[in-house]
Amino acid sequence: MSLFKKLFSSGPTNSEEEKEVNRISFEQNIPVDEQFIFNFKRNGGKFLYCDSITEVKEQFENILEENDWFESEAICFEPTLFSLLKENNIFFDSPKNPKFLLATCENLVSDEGSISFSSNQIKQKKPHELPINMVIIAYTSQIIAGKSEILCAIKNKYKKEYPTNITTIKYFEKAQEEDFTQYGSAAKNLYLILLEDL
Repeated sequence: MSLFKKLFSSGPTNSEEEKEVNRISFEQNIPVDEQFIFNFKRNGGKFLYCDSITEVKEQFENILEENDWFESEAICFEPTLFSLLKENNIFFDSPKNPKFLLATCENLVSDEGSISFSSNQIKQKKPHELPINMVIIAYTSQIIAGKSEILCAIKNKYKKEYPTNITTIKYFEKAQEEDFTQYGSAAKNLYLILLEDL
């Protein structure tokens, strides 16, 4: 390709077109769980797979040890997770300087590798109001194909009294360069502990 064609070309080069076709083909031919893991890790998330509750507890302790969070403070709004914090001497009742958020989620969105939350996990807080560090516990059955399925999944799960403040977090590391697609979003240092339940 000539220099002028490269400079003034409005479309992608053949190699860029081929890469995009290969990427789309790859993403369409893999199962949603594998696609989620691929996209989640590409977004900078840290992924830990578990077969049992015992493994979940072990992985949580490993995260605490890795980050020196034992006997620190955390935010957690879900009573089902309080025992995990108590076992590790993590203070969560009105914390003043929380090191991380411990929560579950609504769904894991495969096509973009994001995680959806509602008021059941984060109350009325916006993502930028939450700690930068997050530990999320989810199940493989929560993986959905696309963002358009979030509301349907929530309606099926709750039947009545739908939660509010439905939001997604997609970026799990700060962009190396200025990236307009991340404008207005808060990058999180996120660990996902995924428990097999299918």
